[in-house]
Amino acid sequence: MLKRVTVPTLFPPPRYAHASVVEARTRLAFLAGSVPLDADGKLVGEGDPVRQAQQVLANLDEQLRAVGSDMAHVVSTDVYVVSGEPSVLSAVWDVVEASGLSTGPHSSTLIGVACLGYTGQLVEITATAVIPTSSAVTPTAADVVPTATAIVPNARTVAPAAPREA
Repeated sequence: MLKRVTVPTLFPPPRYAHASVVEARTRLAFLAGSVPLDADGKLVGEGDPVRQAQQVLANLDEQLRAVGSDMAHVVSTDVYVVSGEPSVLSAVWDVVEASGLSTGPHSSTLIGVACLGYTGQLVEITATAVIPTSSAVTPTAADVVPTATAIVPNARTVAPAAPREA
């Protein structure tokens, strides 16, 4: 179902795979960016990328469980960090490694960026995961709610987009 590949002719990656291959006869979950907000929508760890990474991973774990998957079935992530300093990116990556996300290892890209969507946000992780066939969680039509997000230039936060009229 899932094969992680480290290409022998490339530089050995530090605890991640160059590629992940998933057979087509499986369910995949494409998760929206996990952000450092608590259940009330408040920013966790203002000014602290390590603390924010911990909250992001806790939220990612919740997202995965909601679709019947887990950290061990993540095949790919993009880790965004508001910083141009390699030491800050490394500190966030250390949190990712400690989370169990790098078990496998999975394919990942660590990216330093200028800004993320929420005021004060320093870390965001997007993920793709396999949903194991043994998963007891099967979303029903009632669970699927169409959503959209609009990023408004010069806005302080990301706001939900208004539904389109049919």
